[in-house]
Amino acid sequence: MSVSGNLMDFLDEPFPDVGTYEDFHTIDWLREKSRDTDRHRKITSKSKESVWEFIKGLLDAWSGWVVMLLIGLLAGTLAGVIDLAVDWMTDLKEGICLSAFWYSHEQCCWTSTETTFEDRDKCPLWQKWSELLVNQSEGASAYILNYLLYILWALLFAFLAVSLVRVFAPYACGSGIPEIKTILSGFIIRGYLGKWTLLIKTVTLVLVVSSGLSLGKEGPLVHVACCCGNFFSSLFSKYSKNEGKRREVLSAAAAAGVSVAFGAPIGGVLFSLEEVSYYFPLKTLWRSFFAALVAAFTLRSINPFGNSRLVLFYVEYHTPWRRKTTKLGKYPVLEVIVVTAITAIIAYPNPYTRQSTSELISELFNDCGALESSQLCDYINDPNMTRPVDDIPDRPAGRGVYTAMWQLALALIFKIVITIFTFGMKIPSGLFIPSMAVGAMAGRMVGIGVEQLAYHHHDWIIFRNWCRPGADCVTPGLYAMVGAAACLGGVTRMTVSLVVIMFELTGGLEYIVPLMAAAVTSKWVADAFGKEGIYEAHIHLNGYPFLDVKDEFTHRTLATDVMRPRRGEPPLSVLTQDSMTVEDVETLIKETDYNGFPVVVSRDSERLIGFAQRRELILAIKNARQRQEGIVSNSIMYFTEEPPELPANSPQPLKLRRVLNLSPFTVTDHTPMETVVDIFRKLGLRQCLVTRSGRLLGIITKKDVLRHMAQMANQDPESIMFN
Repeated sequence: MSVSGNLMDFLDEPFPDVGTYEDFHTIDWLREKSRDTDRHRKITSKSKESVWEFIKGLLDAWSGWVVMLLIGLLAGTLAGVIDLAVDWMTDLKEGICLSAFWYSHEQCCWTSTETTFEDRDKCPLWQKWSELLVNQSEGASAYILNYLLYILWALLFAFLAVSLVRVFAPYACGSGIPEIKTILSGFIIRGYLGKWTLLIKTVTLVLVVSSGLSLGKEGPLVHVACCCGNFFSSLFSKYSKNEGKRREVLSAAAAAGVSVAFGAPIGGVLFSLEEVSYYFPLKTLWRSFFAALVAAFTLRSINPFGNSRLVLFYVEYHTPWRRKTTKLGKYPVLEVIVVTAITAIIAYPNPYTRQSTSELISELFNDCGALESSQLCDYINDPNMTRPVDDIPDRPAGRGVYTAMWQLALALIFKIVITIFTFGMKIPSGLFIPSMAVGAMAGRMVGIGVEQLAYHHHDWIIFRNWCRPGADCVTPGLYAMVGAAACLGGVTRMTVSLVVIMFELTGGLEYIVPLMAAAVTSKWVADAFGKEGIYEAHIHLNGYPFLDVKDEFTHRTLATDVMRPRRGEPPLSVLTQDSMTVEDVETLIKETDYNGFPVVVSRDSERLIGFAQRRELILAIKNARQRQEGIVSNSIMYFTEEPPELPANSPQPLKLRRVLNLSPFTVTDHTPMETVVDIFRKLGLRQCLVTRSGRLLGIITKKDVLRHMAQMANQDPESIMFN
């Protein structure tokens, strides 16, 4: 053709949606990295042309820090609003403030001039529902009325939450951390971090925590922060057009989420690094720390707990340390209502289950000072003993302590059972706080037991060296703190980040060694039952294609054992570099559902040229038909620099070399699968081509790797559902 040298390569200019991915597909990390490098190189070269281009380059460089600032501000603000709303709505189940109905019980009594120190939780301005409705505060009728209204409020909150989630944002249910781990590994779940999900999760999180269900808001706050990160990423083309760069922002947002959830900015960074993120470069570490710092500072400025601290559990000790197949699950609204009703009915009579889980943990962590009014601190005091307030000695337990012990025992059993059924319902639900509560209750009971044993038998060999008569040698609150860390570590398998979160959470820096011992021991014990933490278990339960870097592959198999096509299967669907028509390619796309196609020289030689993504082929053909004249079904598609020799009356050919990946990752058929798995993990591949002497033999996808690993572990390989 005489005009072949002047044919337009319309892909020299980008067209809409190029480089994007379909829902439930995995991104190509190598391509995203390459695209970002090209973008950065182009900006650098242009910045030398003019002052304006230089300023644009600076703005691009600083856009990451701007995004982190915005994420921190919004995440901190939302966390503060959630904390304030939860306190108010939790107390609303029991009564209301007459001076200002939007005040919680504690805030209401702060403003009262008639509050005494002994009865600092009672004031005339705060009235229980029985006092307000029937003017009775004591007696059976008042108790029953308060009991019924407690249940009704709990049911109302839970019903509103599950209805909002079901109607407006189904992705707002659950903790969110398993899905975020999967998204950060390169998986696409469109809408999971969307604006509706952010709004509904924020509102329903307040409702479900206030309902009294055995769940926490800490895990969902990570999801909320990642929604903030996704929103601000969409405002900057640097992140909106590159899925790899977007995941750097989401990793930092996860750190900000933990920062505001626990008031632990350093722990948040370590949590993101250890537990959530798949790809965590050094600059993401710095930006994560900045986002976590801004979020924590914003939360402190709001001061939701009224104590100028970031957390409710701040403690100070004065001694050094020495469900998927259940029938009920098919009816999510009914499931939530039933579990809420059971929770409210059983929780109300026991003071340790009636109060919010955060308040329970705070009370369990507390050291018993001279001014504490909790029944956990009802010890028999010796009037002849004169010691400073900060050095209260071990004392015999009083009636209140024994009452608290059996109430805690019942609460522990109830919390364990009800948490199993609560986590996983179609509402926002976190597992951090319930797990900590279970561990703290067990720890406090053990602590009190050891304390009384040391008091009555201080001459035993295990106590003799450090327990003197009249001295404080056992602190039950410290046992509660270590128990909470141990239980949470056993559930999640967190180690380093757990210890840092715990000492930031409680302010007990000097107790880092017992926390470290608890974290390591709990991980060893839990690993003896199974290597998966709760989030990995949920990832596998949901069938997400997550290739965990912690899993070891020790089997002696080769790439040829895993690649497709296998013996007896149809040959691999491929494109040729210059002999297929537009109609041939469209037919191939219509008849298959593959993510992409290898491009070879010809069907006879099978020599590999590159790899073309399905989505980009579809977009390229669609745009070519609209923008380039002469493109018809019989037009030859070619991926070479020059068009093939065609007869004079042939329709105009279509050049698609720009959609071709000329450097697809390849391995030989004798590459050990141990190496292939390592390559998929470290490079974040979505597929890998198998060759021998340059000749294409087959393809290995991420899904194939996961299926093979499941098969080698004697698991169901079909549990990997998504592409």
